[in-house]
Formats: sequence, C-alpha cells, structure tokens
Amino acid sequence: MKRIEVAVGVVYNQQGLVLVGQRTVKDMYFQKWEFPGGKLEVGETVEQALAREFLEETSIRILSSRPLMLVEHDYPDRHVRLHVHTVKHFAGDAESKEGQALKWVSLEELNELDFLQGNQVILAKLQEA
Repeated sequence: MKRIEVAVGVVYNQQGLVLVGQRTVKDMYFQKWEFPGGKLEVGETVEQALAREFLEETSIRILSSRPLMLVEHDYPDRHVRLHVHTVKHFAGDAESKEGQALKWVSLEELNELDFLQGNQVILAKLQEA
C-alpha cells in the first residue's frame, strides 16, 4: 500500500476560528473537508513542507507552528501519516490558489462538515481543548 507523509496545519485566526479546505481532486475523497497541508518532499522537514504548502495553496505565510499530534490512517488506496501542527502565527489572508473552497469555522462548526476519515482523530483532539 502506498504510504504518504503529510504536513497538516490547524491554523487559528485572531477570532479563534480554524481554517479548513475542501478537496477538489476528483477521486473517492472529492469535496471532503480537511485541514490544509500537503505531502512532504524528499529531504523536507515537516515545518518546511507546511510552510511551502500553505504558501502555494492558501497564500498564508506561516511564521511559527508547534506539533499537535501524529495521526496514521489507512484508506483503501493509501496509508497516510499526518504530522499535525498548530499554527497561531502567520501573515497574509487565506485565499484559494488551487480552486479549493477555504473557510474559517468555529470549533463547533467543524462537526457540521463532511471531513476525511483520517481527520476525525484531529477533530476529536480539538474538541478536547
């Protein structure tokens, strides 16, 4: 099974809202919600991947992040290892650069969205806080 290392950011704005994105890739996960991020490239640290992916996809420049958790999840076609970081310090305004829907939501509103299964553990962790 294909294994994918992914840097994921749980980004909070000054109002305490969290940034989420909706997948545009037309596969079995199409239109599912997720916390933004992306695959680590060879030789890249989680922090480097997070910074690169956010800048490429959302125009946000991450100033600092801290590890929140590590999540491993098996999908039918892949195994993902999510290196989840909390981000509270960033510059810029979130804008979709790859056609995906982006929105800021409260922690309560997260439960109303149809998230990827691999993100469920992250959702549970955020509800504990």
